[in-house]
Amino acid sequence: MKLDRLVTKSLALYALLTATAFAGATLTEAAVSANGDAERGKTLYQGCLGCHSIDENDLGPRHRGVFGRHAGSIEDYAYSTALKNSGLIWNEATLDQWLTNPSGLVPGTKMFFKVDDAQSRADIIAYLKQLK
Repeated sequence: MKLDRLVTKSLALYALLTATAFAGATLTEAAVSANGDAERGKTLYQGCLGCHSIDENDLGPRHRGVFGRHAGSIEDYAYSTALKNSGLIWNEATLDQWLTNPSGLVPGTKMFFKVDDAQSRADIIAYLKQLK
């Protein structure tokens, strides 16, 4: 009986620690996203220029005005069917998910480039947000 209680308490403690660690990671990522550095993002965006441009469609669609825009909605760009039908609207959260793993967010998309670092994503997003 004492062993059962010990196992139960251990499992409860493990669950609490796991939940706390997960919540801490989520809060940390949210804080990073809220504190994006647009100037650093502009520098990091240079890595995007192989496929994208601010004002012209290239291999990827143009980025000016991306915030608030429906994904796959620029008339003169040939998006994947998956992105056209995704129903996404580009904002901080969707762009963060997109830059984390585009094909995980929208399977079948053409985009394959990922940004692993949360602060770098926040910085790029802060820069893109300024492009109105």
